[in-house]
Amino acid sequence: MSIYILNIETATTNCSVSLSKDGELIVLKEDNDKSYSHAERLHVYIDDVLKEAKINASDIDAIAVSKGPGSYTGLRIGVSAAKGLCFALNKPLISIPTLDVLANQVKSDGLIVSMLDARRMEVYSAIYNSNYNQIRDTQAQILDETSFSDYLDSGKVYFIGNGVEKTKALINHENAVFVEDKLPSAREMCALAFNKYKISDTEDVAYFEPYYLKDFVALKPKKS
Repeated sequence: MSIYILNIETATTNCSVSLSKDGELIVLKEDNDKSYSHAERLHVYIDDVLKEAKINASDIDAIAVSKGPGSYTGLRIGVSAAKGLCFALNKPLISIPTLDVLANQVKSDGLIVSMLDARRMEVYSAIYNSNYNQIRDTQAQILDETSFSDYLDSGKVYFIGNGVEKTKALINHENAVFVEDKLPSAREMCALAFNKYKISDTEDVAYFEPYYLKDFVALKPKKS
């Protein structure tokens, strides 16, 4: 029997919904509207992907949501919609870290720094190897010229996300590769959510909350 998972990603300005079958994308609907129109568009997109796939909401086996970090408002809208569907349809909830979703857009021979813009010179970031295994915890950090220097001195580092622009302005290193104009998408959630579904890695719908990462730490520059 095929497994259908509805994936919701609203952590940034990109309002993104996908439907997967056994971990493979079958329908994607998304739009990057800088005005954060998620409240108006999300449920329309959910209806659209179900209609295009020609299945009913009751045919979904699980709902997956990108859990953060990211926009407070965007995450609230996405998680609220996902939880509402889970309650209404009596389906399990799967959560996917937003920075995992973003990192999976890069095929690399080095490390991947997945980063989302916060404010001023601040970003939310996590670091992954080329197999998408997280090798450094998710952090809220203030960028400076020495950020990620240990990783850059060791080999290629691919930076992706809407925190790239401010990072590119600070870091000038031959091993830095900047993947520009990329935002988290429900496209990459398909395989990630299916893998969690197979091992019953689900959330308690009643108590699940988005992952808000608030504390920023200024890292001291290294002594020369």
